Amino acid sequence: MKYTEIIPGESLRPYIKCYYTFESETSVELNDTVFPGGHMEIIFNLGEGIWKSSVNNGVFHTTPQVELWGKLTQPLVVKSLGRNMMLGIRFYAHSAACFLNEEVWEFNDQISDLKDLLGPPVRILHAKLREVPQLDKRIQLIERFLINRLAVKERKLNNIHISMIEQIIKEMQRNDTPENVEAIATRYNISSRYLRKLFLQYTGVTPKLYNKINRFQHSLQLIVGSGSSLTSIAYEAGYADQSHFIRDFKSFTGFSPSSYSPDAYPVAQALSSN
Repeated sequence: MKYTEIIPGESLRPYIKCYYTFESETSVELNDTVFPGGHMEIIFNLGEGIWKSSVNNGVFHTTPQVELWGKLTQPLVVKSLGRNMMLGIRFYAHSAACFLNEEVWEFNDQISDLKDLLGPPVRILHAKLREVPQLDKRIQLIERFLINRLAVKERKLNNIHISMIEQIIKEMQRNDTPENVEAIATRYNISSRYLRKLFLQYTGVTPKLYNKINRFQHSLQLIVGSGSSLTSIAYEAGYADQSHFIRDFKSFTGFSPSSYSPDAYPVAQALSSN
């Protein structure tokens, strides 16, 4: 498997965390699990592979050629067969709402067909991406599409709210011991109920759930990079104790932290990062 990230153009950097490619050069069968990562994605399947997914019910569904990944709050099992070439758009936690007509929470734990949601422009874009082999030209096509979508939505966007949610998310990501929702709301002179409403509108999840996903992601990075004990990782990631850490880790991955091996989950490593 080969995974590569591409930096967006300047005008889209406030909204797009990165573009990426995910390729397999041989027709191997792939089985993996993707973990909650705090963001939404669009994925164009440009290869020959057939992808299927299942969210904790054992029933697999073939994914569409242009996938909209809603925000994951539980593990997503994926499998594929064939040569794969995926070209993805990874939004920031709050920014997919700037490009979609629907409420983003409606897509949680789902993979939707973007061709059905946005119609002919997506079908035309997908066809053009298949015709053009050069990656830089593919990125140009995608950026043109996104800029057009942003122009359609721009008049309906509340930039003050977007900036506030973006700032709160950055603070959450920097803070190993997150504040409670009431404290955050007070600092921004809004009610906790209104903060929850804005979070659902722009991120698809509540502040409390986003905090849990962010803390889990921090623990995942520590497991991969630190070599510390589970107790040390739990406290460094902001958990009250090791049992709390293990419980959350199981809910987001389906297994215990002691059994996690990054090499066994290449897709998770690529697509789950916060």
